[in-house]
Amino acid sequence: MRLKLAGTAFATTLFTMAALPALAHTGHDASSAVSGFLHPIMGVDHVIAMLAVGLWAALQGRPALYLLPLVFPLVMVVGGIMGMNGIALPYVEPAIALSGLILGLMVALYAKPQLWISALMVGTFALFHGHAHGAELPAGAGAFGYAAGFVAGTAALHLAGIGLGSLVGAKAGQYVTRAAGMVIALTGAAFLTGIA
Repeated sequence: MRLKLAGTAFATTLFTMAALPALAHTGHDASSAVSGFLHPIMGVDHVIAMLAVGLWAALQGRPALYLLPLVFPLVMVVGGIMGMNGIALPYVEPAIALSGLILGLMVALYAKPQLWISALMVGTFALFHGHAHGAELPAGAGAFGYAAGFVAGTAALHLAGIGLGSLVGAKAGQYVTRAAGMVIALTGAAFLTGIA
């Protein structure tokens, strides 16, 4: 069952990435979508947090498995709209770094708080990630294509985290998952302290 979930998550990630150019009909929108897709994937601080959301969702199981990877992009879009429109949000970069630290610790410790607490944590961090994406909208890029791209990139990272988290059923998978959580937490701490 766990391997089937991992395979499904991997296949969905590949199909999401392959379908990205279909998000728009013109070259301008397609390049905006690609730019948006690459933004979360090219930033280590974003990658670790988004992988952690998928890992943590998989560790908590249903309904968190579905809810957390849904809450993150929905709230992220709100933050993205704020960033695109120049609406200030304080402490964006420290909050993004803190998201890696906290979410990594949640994975490493196999924390399973009440669902609303998990969703609130994920949603709060998503607002800051979205603001960073929106504020960095490239000049001349279409906002819709760019937003669709960064949502697709985020979904791909969540699915990769879910795939890795689905290995938890095996004893070795538990060690790998906990180790991944610690690496994420330490990387977040490095960003938070300015080491990285």
